[in-house]
Formats: sequence, C-alpha cells, structure tokens
Amino acid sequence: MKKLLASVALALLACAPAAWPQDAAASAPAVAEAAAAVVAAASDAVAAAAPVAEAASAAAAPAPVPNKGDTAWMMVATLLVILMTVPGLALFYGGLVRSKNMLSVLMQVMVGFSLIVVLWFVYGYSLAFTEGNAFIGGFDRLMMKGVWDNVGGTFANAATFSKGVYIPEIVFAAFQATFAGITAALIIGAFAERMKFGAVLLFLAIWFTFSYIPVAHMVWFWMGPDAYSAAGVVDEMNAKAGFIWQMGALDFAGGTVVHINAAVAGLVGAYMVGKRVGYGKEAFTPHSLTLTMVGASLLWVGWFGFNAGSALEANGFAALAFANTFAATAAAVLAWCIGEALLKGKASMLGAASGAVAGLVAITPAAGNVGIGGALIIGFIAGFACLWGVSGLKKLLGADDSLDVFGVHGVGGIIGALLTGVFNSPNLGGPSAVGDWVTVGMIAPDAYSIATQVWTQAKAVIVTIVWSGVVSVIAFKVVDLVIGLRVTEDEEREGLDISSHGETAYHK
Repeated sequence: MKKLLASVALALLACAPAAWPQDAAASAPAVAEAAAAVVAAASDAVAAAAPVAEAASAAAAPAPVPNKGDTAWMMVATLLVILMTVPGLALFYGGLVRSKNMLSVLMQVMVGFSLIVVLWFVYGYSLAFTEGNAFIGGFDRLMMKGVWDNVGGTFANAATFSKGVYIPEIVFAAFQATFAGITAALIIGAFAERMKFGAVLLFLAIWFTFSYIPVAHMVWFWMGPDAYSAAGVVDEMNAKAGFIWQMGALDFAGGTVVHINAAVAGLVGAYMVGKRVGYGKEAFTPHSLTLTMVGASLLWVGWFGFNAGSALEANGFAALAFANTFAATAAAVLAWCIGEALLKGKASMLGAASGAVAGLVAITPAAGNVGIGGALIIGFIAGFACLWGVSGLKKLLGADDSLDVFGVHGVGGIIGALLTGVFNSPNLGGPSAVGDWVTVGMIAPDAYSIATQVWTQAKAVIVTIVWSGVVSVIAFKVVDLVIGLRVTEDEEREGLDISSHGETAYHK
C-alpha cells in the first residue's frame, strides 16, 4: 500500500512542469511536501487499520466443525460405559452376594449411578472440567449452561488431544458422566449386604463432590492442545491445568481417578461400616457365579468404550487402547487361573471372572500409553498381584471388603499406574509421551527416563490415596451422624432385599 501511494504522488509531481501553469510548477516543492504528507497519513491509517482487520478476520473465522466420525464414536463409547455399569457391574456384584441381598446390590448400583449422573450435569462437570485452580474448577458450566448458543444456533466444542480437532462439548460431558457414575458404583461392593440404602446414597453424593470431582480435575483438566500456540505461553497454560496433570503423570482412562479413588473409599467403608454379621463364622459364598460371569463379560465388552473412548477420537490411539484392553484382560485371566491352580490345585470360574476385571483395571491408565507387549506383561502381573490382593493382602488388612474392591481395583489400579511409567518408554515398545505441546513432539527414546516417570506416577498414586482416604473418613462419619450407616442385625439376617426394598430376587 505504501509503494502504491508513493508511486501515485511521484507521477503527479512528474507531470507538474509540463501540464501545469508556470506558477504551479514553481511551487512543485510544496506539492511534493503535501504529497509526502498524504503518503504518511495514508500509511498511518493502513497501519492502524491492520490490527482491526486481523481481529475482524479472526472473529469472522468459522468455529471448528467436529468430525462426525469422532462424535459418533464417542456416543457409542458412552453407551458402552453405561453397559459396563448397568447391567455389567450390577450383575457382577449381584452374583457375588447371597441371594437375599441380590436386589439390594442391583438397586444400589443402578440408583447410585443415576444419582451421580444427575449431580454431574448439575455441578460436577463444571467443577471438574472448567478453569479454576489446580484442585477444582469453577461454575462456568453450572447446569450445563453455555454448551448451546441459542442465538447462534451452535454447540460449544471440547478439545481432544489433537490440534484443531474437536468434539461437541455435550458429548464429552456425557462420556465423563459415565465415568463418575461407575466410579461411585464400584465403591458399593466393599460394604455390600449391610449398609442402609439411604446411607449409601448420601455417602456417594458427599464423596463424589469432595473426592471424585477434585481428583478428576487434578488428573485430567488442561487447556487443550490448541492453547499451546507458542513457546511463550507454555508455562502459563501449564499453570492452569490440574495439579497431577502439572506433575506430568500419565492416566489414560482412570487408574487414579476411577480405580484407586474408589478402592480407597471402599476400604475405608469396610472398616467404618464394620464386618457383616457372622463374618468369619458363616459361609459367604456367591449365590450365582453364572450371573457374575455374565456381568464380567459385559464389563469386558463395555470397557472398550471406557479405554478406547478416552482417546476422544476415532484414531490410532483409540485403536491402541482397544487392542491393549483386549490383550491385557486375556493375559490376566490366564494369570489368575494359573495362580489358583498352583495355590489350590484347580482354577475357578470366580477366579477367571476376577482375573478379567483385574486385567481391565490394570490396563486402564496404560491403555493408550503402552505397546501391546507392555499390555500383556501388565495383564499377567495384575492377574497374579490381584489374586494376592484378595487373599493374602485381605487377611493382612483385616477388613470385610465384601466383594474385594480394594484387592482388585486398588491393587490393580496401583500396579497399572506404576507400570504405565515403565512401558510408556519408547525403548520398551511404548508410544512415549508428548514432551512439547506446541509442536506435539514426543519425548525421544534417549531422553525418556523410566525412573523419573515411575516416580511421577507414584506421586499421583499417593496424592489420590491420601485425598480419597481423608474425604471418605469424613463422609462416612457425617453419614453415620446424620442417618446411621448400618441396618439392624435382624434386618441384615433377613436380607436387604426384603428389609430395605420389600421385594425378593427369587420366588421359591
């Protein structure tokens, strides 16, 4: 623009002596000075208008359009996680209790899951996944406000892990709602067969608010890849992320947020609610291993949505998580059966089902963070470790953890979280981790430190254990003071199906 204006001014000056009268030609220096002033003024105007034009251009740029394939996959993944819980987890737990408590477990899982989903959409999502501080978010999405623009007729988008790739925020919120719901439902297995129905629901509401939401925020909240636009903003963006994210801990689908978090709450509950009447004196055998096997199978199928869906896109990392979930679970089934055969002389259906869950738990934080070889090793180790967790460790702890929530989800979650730091290494077949979100560059093999990453993983585990433990103690105490934790001894002996719900699972 400057060159164009200068050219016009020079052309006018060149024509002046020949075409203008003599007195005008004599004043050519004045004309030249005026022309120069015009050029300078026009240049200033152009310079001043440039930022406005750029801003207008940016404002006019269309919002990113979510890929329909990614969106469809995430809705399917959400449905799969619902399948994990209702009916998967409900049947898995239900088959493990005595027949007189079957419906009570189904009710606690189904209603507890529903309660948490409602609370999630009211305030949970906002506090977990909006900007606040390192430990909790804010109220920008209270009652899901802002996910739909009535004036513009558009939905808000949520970031994935790829620059420029988004999914509708409402789909992301629904997917995460299922995580919150199943995490709360997992806790129920630890104090099954003896806790008041109302007490269960009140505890879940308190624990969800003060343990699940903060841990989810600490582990998973960050500003998204597009926020890392230049090296100069990296520190600022990192400072806005959750506390455990800032550590650099890897948790693909919830080893800390879901399994360790729930397992610690369950163990605390087993202690504070107390042992079942007759525990250690009477047989507490599962009333239907058939239903437990069906439930475990539904968990396995649904877990593909849980793990592969955590990639937030239908891409290679989703495929890696899918394959790892398949491989690790199968390896854990075999490991548990081998361990039982060595210890007891024969493998059991209960052991095979428990092994499947152990493998699923352990691979959760590692699903998109390790290679298939690493997944197989994690699965084998988890199978043996969780077998010890429900036998040797359970005796050492001395708690009546009814359905071995801590032995499987606690031990498996810890094993998986720590081994993620090992097998994420590109030197061991892992995909490594992003070292630079500006360029989305991965940590090179020669720069990856297994010891450093494992220590980071361990710190994340410790923070989760302490946080959930403290919140759980307080929550159980509050519930005990408000409405009491346990049913009466007579109600417990009669069975919670009749005493709490007035119905029975089986008519004889």
